Amino acid sequence: MDVPHLPLQNLDNYISLIQNLISFLPYHLRTPCVHSLAMARFQRYMLTRQRHDLDLSILRSTEAIFLPPPWGGAPPNIIQIFFSISLTLFHRARESRRPKDVKHSVMYLRFLHNQPLEIFNVPPDLVTEVFVHALAIQVELDLGQTQDIEEMAVLCLELLDSDISITPSTDSIMALFRAIKAQFVRWDGLREPPKKAIECLREANRRLPDSHQLSIALACVLFNRFNITYSNDDYEEATAILDKVIASCPPGGQFQVIALHMVAFLAQARSVFDGKPVNVEYAIYRIRTLLGGSSVEEPFRPGLIQELARLQAIRFDDSGGIDGIQDANSCNSEYSCRPSFRDLTESLAEPNGVKSLPITTERQHLEALLSTPRFTNVTDIVEAIEYCRVWLTSYPHSGLATLAGITLCLLLLRAFSYTDKMDYLNEAISVLQDHLINPGVGRCRFMVVGLLISSVTIRFNRLYRKEDFNELMELFPVAVNDRRGRTPERFTRSCEWARTARFFGHPSASTAYDCAVSLIQDTLTFAPTLEIQHSRLVAMRHSYETLPLDSASYLVHMGRLPEAIETLERGRALLWSEMRGLRTSIDQIRAVDLHIADKFTAINRNLEMLTLTALPDGNGGEVGSFEEMEPFGRLVVEQQKLLDDRDKIISQLRTLPSFENFLKASPFDSLRSAAARGPVIIINHCIWRPDILILIHDSPSCLIHTPNDFYSRANKLRDRLLDARKKGLDSDEYEVALRVVLEELYELVGRPVIQRLSELNVPEQSRVWWCPTSAFCSLPLHAMGPIPSDDGAPRYFLDLYIPSYTPTLSALIESNKHGSKMLEKPSILLVLQPDASMEQALEEMQVVQSVNTRVTTLISATATPPAVLERLRDHRFAHIVCHGILEPGKPFDASFKLYRDKRLSLLDIVRSRLPDAEFAFLAACHTAELTDKSLADEALHLTAAMQYCGFRSVVGTMWAMADTDGQHLARNFYKSVFSGKKQGVRYYEKTARALRDAVVKLRSQRGRGMTLERWVNFVHYGA
Repeated sequence: MDVPHLPLQNLDNYISLIQNLISFLPYHLRTPCVHSLAMARFQRYMLTRQRHDLDLSILRSTEAIFLPPPWGGAPPNIIQIFFSISLTLFHRARESRRPKDVKHSVMYLRFLHNQPLEIFNVPPDLVTEVFVHALAIQVELDLGQTQDIEEMAVLCLELLDSDISITPSTDSIMALFRAIKAQFVRWDGLREPPKKAIECLREANRRLPDSHQLSIALACVLFNRFNITYSNDDYEEATAILDKVIASCPPGGQFQVIALHMVAFLAQARSVFDGKPVNVEYAIYRIRTLLGGSSVEEPFRPGLIQELARLQAIRFDDSGGIDGIQDANSCNSEYSCRPSFRDLTESLAEPNGVKSLPITTERQHLEALLSTPRFTNVTDIVEAIEYCRVWLTSYPHSGLATLAGITLCLLLLRAFSYTDKMDYLNEAISVLQDHLINPGVGRCRFMVVGLLISSVTIRFNRLYRKEDFNELMELFPVAVNDRRGRTPERFTRSCEWARTARFFGHPSASTAYDCAVSLIQDTLTFAPTLEIQHSRLVAMRHSYETLPLDSASYLVHMGRLPEAIETLERGRALLWSEMRGLRTSIDQIRAVDLHIADKFTAINRNLEMLTLTALPDGNGGEVGSFEEMEPFGRLVVEQQKLLDDRDKIISQLRTLPSFENFLKASPFDSLRSAAARGPVIIINHCIWRPDILILIHDSPSCLIHTPNDFYSRANKLRDRLLDARKKGLDSDEYEVALRVVLEELYELVGRPVIQRLSELNVPEQSRVWWCPTSAFCSLPLHAMGPIPSDDGAPRYFLDLYIPSYTPTLSALIESNKHGSKMLEKPSILLVLQPDASMEQALEEMQVVQSVNTRVTTLISATATPPAVLERLRDHRFAHIVCHGILEPGKPFDASFKLYRDKRLSLLDIVRSRLPDAEFAFLAACHTAELTDKSLADEALHLTAAMQYCGFRSVVGTMWAMADTDGQHLARNFYKSVFSGKKQGVRYYEKTARALRDAVVKLRSQRGRGMTLERWVNFVHYGA
């Protein structure tokens, strides 16, 4: 007996009629009428929403199930009755949220779903749709099983495969999404959304691509999973979906606004998770785009501004605070209001019996938590501390609980710094310890561990508790090995770990040093250009300058000399090493795979061009399409893509035979080849234990122990020399200081080295190389003395041996590689730019032009930077006579002053490639001198740049050069090089001896007012 669809008034009459009819019918004939009455009351409920009708409909449907069949014949359509009661129960469950109603409706609908509904005139799709919604309610109320969501996913796929309209399918899939979200929140985001549910959402998005609602639902679930797994695939898929929604929606539309928020938060989450510069830039771009299109009243705006400030602070730190990189201070102008923590605390303290706050209220609390970093007043800090305490007590499972805990810790530490009350510090440590064991800490674990390390370190330094030290030794490896942490921060933690472990004799010191050294090179990839990389190293110089030396000294202490030498090589001249890796020979690769070789070459060339580019101007480009990302961000994105492509090729090559160690750190057996033509003397200037190491090609390395005051004496010598230089090179003060320095250097270094060389049977007049570190990079080791002699004549180190310098062993190995045509007489490119202060420059020109070889001269108007770089390719020798310029604190601006004050800078030289170059004589001031505040072990000067771009040997100057010395030195130097002696020896290999002999003759010209600084000034680098 079907129920007709009637208007409300007629429906009332129909219900009265059926009720009267039932009262007159015998008991066994009532079933159809009772069922019709139940359905009629359900229809009236749908029109009036009267709960009374819903309850009676359920009662009548239940009654109809148990009535006997009419007239003793066939049973009534029980399936239809079950359908009606299930539908009615579902509506009451959705309204009342009573567990009993929910469970019964799910039970009945599950039964119906497995029946052949079509033969009973019950619509299967409607049953499936209602079943999905009933399961959703069950999940939201936490009444069912974990399999409920997977069952919902299967049902939604059935709906997608059916012939029903789009709307029911979309509604059901959105019910599935709400269930996933409810379960995710209930589990505090600790469990991944079921795979079947994600597959269902993907299929729905594929079949209904124009449904922005479904697209955002899928992106949201992928976002949730990303917060657990940190899978880059989830991030990329979610971002692509959201970008499509943003592009296809009208500006300012509901779905576009939601997508903009989500894609910004997604980018922010990834930047927190791994801290890679490229992800920081993506997050900055996304948040700036969102801020650019939002109103000042936007509830999330203060939080976004704070997050943008945090990200730009990271960028500023990673760049070493270089000029032109925007820092956090530019983001805070809008965000200055202090919330009322007293009112917020009172609202939290009210017992409301709910697990979470309404979204609008939660936004207020989010803004309050984000405002605390600006507080400096103790009263404000104390109020905020109390607020965070109450928050954590009232809502321990809220999504903001982790933020509230971290905020509380930071406030407690700030309160401790202002008041020196240990209670604040102890509470901060307790809060962090509780958070660390909470599975919900997730992607904030690295931050929590770092804060705990800092806090426990403070307490340990105060109380020296053994428990605190043991905890630190457990925490350091956790932080250092957490790949979700930013590499610079992990590197800093590894250095702290190594220092602490070594100081207190903990056995983890060796592991700590290994971790730190392995991370040091990775820190450079956080900066796209050479200039920014250098600024980054300067900013962390406290760790960078000492770590390789400290680690090597520890290995020496353990008797592991080869590993100590490997460590020094890995940790010094990082910028040159990184650049040299981009010029790796591909001859071996070509023999294996020409296509890979060409691709690898192209990537390296593009990376080198990008690395050597200048910092782009401007940081505030217009927001909009991704192409309009600010210039610095685009630079970082481009660099990361090239690095990823390069890493893939390197990984591919390392799977091939004989390529297993391709571009890995050079082992000791390879490094010792640097001493193939003579010993290399390495001075490790370390505060823990300085040592002198002598690398021998075919014998074990040799160790020279140093006195206890070796470290401090070397620093004093460097400082005295640099301070006296301020008085002027021609001053009596500098002459006295240099004389004292040379004498003490001999006692400190020269005497024990000469004695050990003699014991090693290294004959006098042999080639030796100095590979200094730290303070010794500014000291004239080649001229130590005077050395006592039998005839009483003053001798210096260069009288006994032929000294050269090398920034690293790898640089020397590269310089010793033989090229083509090396035995032929080289031509010379003479570059000359005289002025009034260089009266003898023309005489020096005549000296060089008289050399018995082809000489090409660029002078005045022909000596422009492009012309010099172009002609250098045609000559194996170069002789440059001009002013050398240093810019304090800017080593890459060191330059040669050419025509009309045009500069040939260090970067210009580095950009050039001169594979056939052999030797350069830099007759200019400061060419081997470090700029003020530069990093000694990076060897960033013009001489090293010439060596890097291809010149195997280079003569440079440690300070300003006397104009009159150039012609005398050049005359004797070239006479020695082109004398015709030592047939079969490459010309550039004669330059070290030639310089030594020329300097000795220059020194002998006492009648010409020869001073120490004039002949000590000249140094030889390379082969």
